[in-house]
Order: sequence, then C-alpha cells, then structure tokens
Amino acid sequence: MNTLIKRLALFSVLFLAFSALCAESKEVARPAARPTIVLVHGAFADSSSWNDVAGNLVARGFPVVAAANPLRSVKYDAAYLDALLETITGPVVLVGHSYGGMVISNVDSGRHEIKALVYVAAFAPETGETAAGLSARFPGSTLAAALGPPVALPDGSNDLYIQQARFHQQFAADVPAGPAAAAAIAQRPVTDKALNEASGPPAWGSIPSWSVFGSLDRNIPPESLRFMARRARSHRVVEIDGASHLVMVSHPDEVARLIVEAAESR
Repeated sequence: MNTLIKRLALFSVLFLAFSALCAESKEVARPAARPTIVLVHGAFADSSSWNDVAGNLVARGFPVVAAANPLRSVKYDAAYLDALLETITGPVVLVGHSYGGMVISNVDSGRHEIKALVYVAAFAPETGETAAGLSARFPGSTLAAALGPPVALPDGSNDLYIQQARFHQQFAADVPAGPAAAAAIAQRPVTDKALNEASGPPAWGSIPSWSVFGSLDRNIPPESLRFMARRARSHRVVEIDGASHLVMVSHPDEVARLIVEAAESR
C-alpha cells in the first residue's frame, strides 16, 4: 500500500512538472506583439500624405497611428509626440518625413519603448543643428524661392507655405498633377521658428535608424540626406532614383517595405 501511495505521489509530481513545462513552452512560442508604427508628417504636408503607406502596413498586420504634427517648434512638437506615445502600449517605430525627422529625433527616448527610427526624406539632426541649416549645408534646395508671403502670427513668428503654383515641381514632381494639386491646397504651414530652432541630443544616438529618400528631392538636397543617414549609422539607406521630396506618396510600397524591415529587426 505504501509503495502504491509513493508511486501515485511521484506520478502527480511528474505530471505537474510536465504541465508547467508545456505551459512555459507555449508562452515562449507565442509571437511577440507587433510594434505600433507612428507616422509623423513634415512641413507643407498633413497626415493624409501617409495614406498609402499606412494602408500597406495595416494590410501586413501592423497597428498604425498617423500623428497630427503641430509644426510650431521643435520642442513643442516633440513634446506633443511624447504625449501621444504615452497613450500607446508596447513598442513603437517612429517614422518621420522631412521636418518630422526633427521631431522624432527630439522625443524623450527614455520615456518610451522605441524600437527603431525611420527617416523618410527627413532631417536627422545632431545637437544644435536646425532644419534650415541642414538644408543649406549642401547646395541644391530651391525651397526658399518657392515659399509664399509669410503669415505673421501674434507671437512674432511666421507661418510659411509653398506657393500653390510651385508646389508640384518643388515638393511632389513625381506625383500626378491631380493629387499634387490637392496636396498643395491642403498643405499645413510650418513656422519659421520651427525651421530655425536648434535640436537637442538626437534619439538616433541610441536607437537604430533606417533611411529612404529620392534622388530628385528639391527641398532637402540629396547630399544632405546621404550625409545625415551616414552620420546616424542607418542600418539601410534606400535612395529611390527620380523620386521627389514627397517620396512616401510616389513610392509608398518601397517606403512601407523599409518600415517593415525596421519593425521586424532584432
């Protein structure tokens, strides 16, 4: 009788250990949650500029948020993005277009679980640098001549727009005329303060980055974009031949593919 009881007790212990092992194995095998992709538009654009990229990412199973970048100042816009990230659970991939690169570079990286940064025809500043300064670091930008009359604001700063008649060639030369005209009408202004405010310590100093841009960018010279991508030690740099500054509209699949690579990186 004692022998039978001992055998039953041993069987119970082994069964419980096996059950725990199986449960642990299932837990290990469970796939990790996909990071949320946060898309940050730049100056003279809005969140709709990400529509095709966002649709591609959602079809692949990624949660996506297109942030409404205020375009007021680097510090203000980065603080807004910090507040938005507080509402998102789990890891995120930050994607910035143009001036949006200034914003994702200035988030408080210690507050959030940021897996990767993706710069889409975007500024990747070092401490103390400005968007205006980086645009002028290498020749080729024709943005200044394409701007319309500044709109004076009560705080002494000015809102800047691209002239609608020049928007297509300046900003979106490889986008069909109809969508380019609609984008020109819906463009969001950026303040001169935002373009001239110095960046803080860059998030790319501690977070891995990726970069994609077009060879015919007329806002930020391609040589500036190459320089910043090299300096940020981007894991992959994709230069799309003939693409304009609005590269995520004209080449959404290539841009989405690079974002997925960053999101799935280890």
